Formats: sequence, structure tokens, C-alpha cells
Amino acid sequence: MYRRVILIVLDGVGVGALPDADLYGDSGAATLPHVAAVVGGLSLPHLQCLGLGRIVPLAGVASVASPQGCWGRMAECSPGKDSVTGHWELAGVVLPQPFTTFPHGFPAEIIDAFTATTGLPPLGNIAASGTDILRQLGEQHLQTGRPIVYTSSDSVFQIAAHESIIPPEALYAICRRTEKILQPYNVCRVIARPFVGTTAGNFSRTSRRRDFSREPLEKTLLDRMCEAGLSVCGVGKIKDLYAGRGLTHSFSAKHNVDGMAQTLTALEKIKTGLVMTNLVDFDMLYGHRLDTRGFAVALEDFDRWLPDLYAQMKRDDLLLISADHGCDPTTPGTDHSREYVPLLAWSASLKQGEALGDRDCFADVGATIAENFSLDCRRGVSFLPQLQAASS
Repeated sequence: MYRRVILIVLDGVGVGALPDADLYGDSGAATLPHVAAVVGGLSLPHLQCLGLGRIVPLAGVASVASPQGCWGRMAECSPGKDSVTGHWELAGVVLPQPFTTFPHGFPAEIIDAFTATTGLPPLGNIAASGTDILRQLGEQHLQTGRPIVYTSSDSVFQIAAHESIIPPEALYAICRRTEKILQPYNVCRVIARPFVGTTAGNFSRTSRRRDFSREPLEKTLLDRMCEAGLSVCGVGKIKDLYAGRGLTHSFSAKHNVDGMAQTLTALEKIKTGLVMTNLVDFDMLYGHRLDTRGFAVALEDFDRWLPDLYAQMKRDDLLLISADHGCDPTTPGTDHSREYVPLLAWSASLKQGEALGDRDCFADVGATIAENFSLDCRRGVSFLPQLQAASS
């Protein structure tokens, strides 16, 4: 039905706590509604027209009577609330069990193996936010040259290093060796966190972050599309989140604005297939840093960009907008939140809006794209028939 599908993942933009959110300490989370309330209302006219206000009440965003798009929300059926789990599920891979987390730091055998492999005894080994850990240990790192190791509520082994002490390429090599150490422990990601600055007051992380993720446990939608000879282009963190698998093209992005520009570049190259974009700033710059105002501005910037995207789309293209988890900047702590995610769909071929309802699994997105391209899909329920009905 559609020649190209553009799937945009708004990283961390959840729309309300899942029924099991209390098991994750997130019973009160509602990222998008809380951001809208705190800033006194959001101006998102294009998302409003697609039906965003029909998904959840939002200050400043009306629930229009006749949306131009299709709308719904999706629950995550995999255990967890991290980016890899969410992205894998969007592509049809549902985790049977959560990745292992280390809220009290990594055990001695992991740290000893890290030290033996790298020759660098780490600083830290605690759960902390990325900005706090630099304030605590950045100056000691400059003095000693020892990398900073930390984690969070997610299954991540993060390694921070000043770019003048351990250059990014050297840091990436350390991360690759660390990946091998962690394989028996079911850790999801090793993340390189380069930073710059001279004192605790002015340390800042750079855009040269890299994620080294575990490979998906089975074939993803992206893998199946490549096997079928279709083009698959990842923009932003997509290559890292799928461990480099299932892509024919990839464009890195320094920030949201760059990611949006690269999406338009991808559409110039991809004639048939999938363009999948992750816009990370909502999560990385604003959710984790409890910056509600910045979060709101980034949402409005994305909304203003949508007409540029529409102008590049053909009548037989499909736009899907969703998220991978929540990251509520108004709740205690700086971690992700276990939330429903929005689901918006638009094509110039739609004649009317259509409610897509509450979906039981993020994999419904993958199932829809798979059905569109006549591919097998093991997980999820396609909503392509509802899109077809809205186009007839």
C-alpha cells in the first residue's frame, strides 16, 4: 500500500503510566501531559491535527473533532523501560526477560576483568546521572587518567572519559572490549560518554557518544526487510540500538535538528523501504536532566518541522510517529519511566482520521510495516487494515 514508511521515534516521549508502572517506581509518570502542564500549554498545531489531543488530554493541544491522521497509544509488553528494549519491540522482537541491571554498581569480577583488559582501574562504579558523575569525579579523572564507570536504572555500563585524556576512538575500543566482558551477564549496552571542560563547573558531554548494544535475540523487521531486498535507512541512534544490523544506509545525528535534516536527506536516497529515525534530545538533554522547558521547546521545534517533512513525502508514503519509553522530567529521579507511547499515522492518501485504539504491544508497528511490504511477522497485530479503511 505504501512505497516508503517513515518511522520517527521521539525518544522518551511517553503519554502516561502503564498498569504495571508501580513495579518500576513509575506509577505517577506521564511525560507529555506533565511537560504540557508545567509550561502552561504546548503549541503543537501539526501534531494536534494528526490527533495527538485524542490520545491523552494535553494543555494547549485540542482534541480535534476530525483529525487528519490516525491516532492511538501502545503498551510495552517486554519487561523494562530502556531504549533498546523499546526499539527492538517496535521492530517485532519482544524480550522474554529483562536485561540485568546493577543499581548498586557492578560486582568485583566485572570491574576486575575491566581493569585487567584495559589496564585502567575505573573511578565510580555507582548508579548516577551523567551530569552528576562528572561533577563528582571529572576532576579526579583529569588528575589520574582513570575512566569513570557508572550505571543507571537501565542495563547500561557507561564509560565517561575526557576527550584529551582518552580520545573518543580509544574510548570506543575500550567499550568494544568491555562488551565481550559483559556478554555472560546479560547487560544490554555499553555506552561511551566523551566529555570536555576543565573544572567540575563546566564539564559537558559531547556529541561523540556511542552505544554498543547487544545484537537482537532474533531477526527484526529491519533484518527481514534487508533480506527481501528493501532499503532500510537508520537516522540517529538507530544503528547503535540494533547493533548495526538490518540497515542498508545509516546517518548519524548530533541532535534533534540534525536528525530531522538527515531524515530529509534519507528520503532523497530511499525510493522504496523504511526510514527509521530516533530523535534523542527529548530523553538525553531534557528528560534525564529534568529540563521541562527544554523538553517543551524541543517538542515545538519538531512540530514546526513537520511541514518540511510533508513536502518531501509522496502520496504513497506513510509517516508513523511513536516513542520507545517515557522520561518524565517532573517526577523524582532522572531515569526512564514505564509508560504508554503515542501512535500517530499520516499519509497524503488518507481521506479521514481513524482511531487505532490501545495497542497491546509496540510490535504492532513492526507488524504493520511487515504486512505493507508482504513480509512475515511473528509478533504484533497490524493496523494496516485500519489505514486502508481510512484511505478508501
